[in-house]
Amino acid sequence: MTVLKTLPDLSSVTSTLAEPLDMNKAIESSSSIHFKYWTVQEYHQMSDLGILDPHERTELIAGQIVIMTAKGTPHVLTLRLLATAIENALGDRSAVFVSTQDPIRLDNFSEPEPDLALVKGTILDYAQAHPGAEDIYLVIEVADSTLKQDCEIKAKLYARSSIVEYWVIDIKNRQVHIFRDPTPTGYSSQLILTETHSVSPLAFPEMILSFASILPQVP
Repeated sequence: MTVLKTLPDLSSVTSTLAEPLDMNKAIESSSSIHFKYWTVQEYHQMSDLGILDPHERTELIAGQIVIMTAKGTPHVLTLRLLATAIENALGDRSAVFVSTQDPIRLDNFSEPEPDLALVKGTILDYAQAHPGAEDIYLVIEVADSTLKQDCEIKAKLYARSSIVEYWVIDIKNRQVHIFRDPTPTGYSSQLILTETHSVSPLAFPEMILSFASILPQVP
């Protein structure tokens, strides 16, 4: 389950009210609830001041702090298989690396932590700041209980940030949702593949990934 984190205003933090996504505007216009949209800078300040629980995984999505769902065994295993398969396929390429569950700064109001991302450059290139949308070849989310959120809210978020390619691995249904061709309102191309298929990332057409090898058998 996705939970929004409610936090008090900070006197030491300058508040910036905005409407990062149209969905937030729709929620506000249909109720008496008014949201405070946190910026990435404020989000980091909360962490530095100890306001956010360091043992609780969160991410900033469209100005809202979201508590991330606990990962089950199939989720963990799928991500490990996926990361290993991609790293092996990349071989000795030096201008790209695999990032797992690390932050990506999309804009001033969103800093998600996708399960996996293919990032341009080397790890040391990001010693001073997290990768931005322009640094990403591919984002992948592994979904066991978050399929709707990943295919709707996050797909719109990544498309709006011009992430060229986005995959959602649906563990329960043993499918992979492939999103491509980002626009300001979402991805214009979506394809659902089964475990019998293979696919190549747009940035690395010579890399062929078999879904059967990354989707573990679950009882």
